[in-house]
Amino acid sequence: MDTGTRLAGKVAIVTGGASGIGAETARVFAGQGATVVLCDVNDALGQSIAEEIGAKSGGAAEYRSLQVTNEDQWAALVGAVEEAHGRIDILTNIAGISGRDPAQNIQTTLTAGGLLEDQSLEKWNQIMEVNATGTFLGTRAAIAPMRRAGGGSIVNISSICGIIGSFANAAYHASKGAVRIFSKAAAIQYAPDKIRVNSIHPGFVDTPMTQPGHANPEIAQIRMDATPLGRFGTPRDIAMGCTYLASDEAAWITGSELVIDGGMTAN
Repeated sequence: MDTGTRLAGKVAIVTGGASGIGAETARVFAGQGATVVLCDVNDALGQSIAEEIGAKSGGAAEYRSLQVTNEDQWAALVGAVEEAHGRIDILTNIAGISGRDPAQNIQTTLTAGGLLEDQSLEKWNQIMEVNATGTFLGTRAAIAPMRRAGGGSIVNISSICGIIGSFANAAYHASKGAVRIFSKAAAIQYAPDKIRVNSIHPGFVDTPMTQPGHANPEIAQIRMDATPLGRFGTPRDIAMGCTYLASDEAAWITGSELVIDGGMTAN
């Protein structure tokens, strides 16, 4: 694990921290000197990531269970973190779902979700609640402690699907588009408090969420052909973007979109 001081002295909350982009972001943040509180609903895996960070890097990391759609749990989390560590400087809202059947090991259709006419209200609400409402609740909960700390950085994971459309999975697109515009509105509202809010827009990244799609050679080839740099992204590619936006190096950046997609949306 790389070590440095880009986030030295900062306290960071990372949601979705048990796997994929969230776990790698927690690793990089700790390696750069932050005290990291990683959160998820997968308690066993989340605890193992926190223990791994401590064992491999000596970084300060701890795990706390969090359902991002639960308002009371958010209040309890930020209260506990501020009490334990004295401040909250960084929040990365990474937890998210695609809407795919979790039992599906290989994706059989070109996208993880069906056509709009086949979308159930229940599934629509679930995707919106986790991806969009979870981001709202986390951002809202972090405002007061960040104001008390003299400012902070909130990084919200959207997607290229929050910028461009496709022929399916409308609920996922809608949720990620909501994150994009929500981040801009929050950035404007809280700029006077020196609280920066930005969104990151990953392309096709190899994570547990995308694994069923990439396990289908046809789908993997279509996605690869659409990516000019000729490879899928890694969780680290996105984690390094989170690190930049969380750091003081990005002190004059708020309300922005960082697209990390191997050139896909440049087409």
